Amino acid sequence: MSTVLVTGGSGFLGGHCILQLLREGHGVRATLRDLGTQASLRAVLEANGAAADAPLSFAAADLMSDARWEAAVEGCDKVLHVASPFPARQPEDENELIAPARDGRLRVLRAAREADVKRVVLTSSFAAIGYGRRHPGRAYDETDWTEEDAPNAPYIRSKTIAERAAWDFVAREGGGLELTVVNPTGIFGPALSADLSASLGLVKAILEGETPAPPAMSFGVVDVRDVADLQLRAMTGTEAAGERFIAVAGPAISLRDVAQILREEFGEKANRVAASLLEPSQPSSDPAERRDASGAKARRVLGWSPRSAREAIVASAESLLRLGLVV
Repeated sequence: MSTVLVTGGSGFLGGHCILQLLREGHGVRATLRDLGTQASLRAVLEANGAAADAPLSFAAADLMSDARWEAAVEGCDKVLHVASPFPARQPEDENELIAPARDGRLRVLRAAREADVKRVVLTSSFAAIGYGRRHPGRAYDETDWTEEDAPNAPYIRSKTIAERAAWDFVAREGGGLELTVVNPTGIFGPALSADLSASLGLVKAILEGETPAPPAMSFGVVDVRDVADLQLRAMTGTEAAGERFIAVAGPAISLRDVAQILREEFGEKANRVAASLLEPSQPSSDPAERRDASGAKARRVLGWSPRSAREAIVASAESLLRLGLVV
């Protein structure tokens, strides 16, 4: 089997990608900004099923620096470029997000091209698809693009600009390098450790009785295990080269829907869910804010079959409770 470079190996999705690659017999090299964290990451992966003698190694590399990417990619057949900044808050200067997202992608693509890597699977986001032209009556699909110059939040702009830059690079300078892009919606599912993603932080807040956002706020949901599965399908499927694939389980759900799922599935363990989240649903103040996405292309082209949104939410909560992370 091939040796695959996974960038951002310590992240939520990166960890699940590593686990699935190892289960399928691939060798894995994961990039970390600090190699001092490799022992703790290896322990997390072993606690979640990776063998102690798994073909797993680590390389130091930072998206903000050209250094070490050539060595990180050397000898790898494929690259899953998962690493990308996700802010705890929106920065005052949008370039704090845009520059690392765009320039980091280009660094990885250049290094992959020079190392004769066959294919890079880039993790982008639904943010690069669903914040442009409205399409009343239909879900967003892979032909849609968020407008680069639209007055969107810095995170949304960064994802759009970075993905455009990646496609432009491969078209102009990629040589024989193939690019495939996966555009997930909100990623939920089982946590591997106490280092929580923003989406799992949302579930944690609801279980702890907080109302982290307006109840009517809606978003697409996909299980992290299914995003990792789609990454691997995109890495190996011949028909995936040069394509984008939205990763979403189904129609968008609201924060109120999430709260209701938690109460139905966990009973007393979810009795602190804020009452305001469980009140009868009211129409959103801006119905146009609902953005449904279609995962039909991934199902049709790659045979992808994701879990439901409910399963992803339940798995998120189960892992938080199991790890003792709900206060």
